[in-house]
Amino acid sequence: MAKQYDLTVALTYYEPYISGLTHTARCVAEGMVQRGWRVAVVAAQHDRTLPRRETIAGVDVYRCPILLRLNRAFIAPSYPVIAAKLARRSSVLHLNLPMAEAALVARLRGRTPILSTLHIDLYLPPGRFSKAIVRASDHTSRAAIRRSSAVVAYSEDQAHASQFWPLMAERTFAPVAAPCLDRRGGQPNYRRTGGLHVGFLGRIVEDKGIEYLVRAFRQITDPDARLLLAGNYATVAGGSNLAELSREIADDARIQLLGELRGTEVDDFYASIDVFALPSVAESFGIVQAEAMMAGVPSVTTDLPGGRHPVVATGFGRVVPPRDPQALAQAIRELAATTPSWRESKAEQARQRFSVAACLDAYEKLFTSLAEQRRRVAG
Repeated sequence: MAKQYDLTVALTYYEPYISGLTHTARCVAEGMVQRGWRVAVVAAQHDRTLPRRETIAGVDVYRCPILLRLNRAFIAPSYPVIAAKLARRSSVLHLNLPMAEAALVARLRGRTPILSTLHIDLYLPPGRFSKAIVRASDHTSRAAIRRSSAVVAYSEDQAHASQFWPLMAERTFAPVAAPCLDRRGGQPNYRRTGGLHVGFLGRIVEDKGIEYLVRAFRQITDPDARLLLAGNYATVAGGSNLAELSREIADDARIQLLGELRGTEVDDFYASIDVFALPSVAESFGIVQAEAMMAGVPSVTTDLPGGRHPVVATGFGRVVPPRDPQALAQAIRELAATTPSWRESKAEQARQRFSVAACLDAYEKLFTSLAEQRRRVAG
């Protein structure tokens, strides 16, 4: 007999790929296993060396071979078939949007109730096929939301600004902050001087607006100041803008590219900086900034719906206009001058708001409600 599941989680990229969406889906999947749920994940085989089937932290992971890549999306003919089979053998299907296959999976899932998490309204840098890909993605997200019983976004701020809000408002809607890890206790292994250290952590892509942070930092003339840029640029979906960023950095030796960090390396990174910066031009939450705040580091971020939420909700940082190096530089200077007592008080607020446990509690309540709905229909 085919294995039955309490929850199937469907998304594009899964472990070991790193992104905010992947992190959230993985934490939810593994967290529900720890709470006694039987969980399957279906994703693309984004790296051909990854096994098609394995179990990670108690989660059964099914990966589907990719036939063709289109920017950050993919064509994997077996994906909707496998996802739908798993969904029909599950009490609840968790769709992570945007996802190219979402509409088809939602249509084929049988009577299994759907909870959709809208991580972001898709943004792609200008390109030959970008507009067509975004339109197609928006269509699949709308179709999936229409078939969903419940919808989650990271915050009311993000949800109300989304083009999908009219559809979301017709379903059971819940704002659930992303699961953020308490990364206190790291060592300042990336600190090089006694001067101001500013940090960015995330995918090295156009969306993150890192060039504006470089321009802002170069307005700070202290030779002991450092800007630490950490994140994946080698295997990022859709390609990195590392070449353009390198031209912005030019010969400023105070700016260091650290590459991808994992595990305790991330803890050490937060322990090495005085101010975190997330200068995105497209953002819906920013797990990295919330984790920095939880570790006692204030964040400067851009005034984008959802992306500004962690700072606005706690007051632990500054919000500046996108693409504004002058405002970024001023905010960094202001945050660098804040007191240790203020930082600790605000960090405690962040830890209470953005913990993994709080996220899992909210998701489990929704999953349980939908699972009961499935049992009533079946009975």
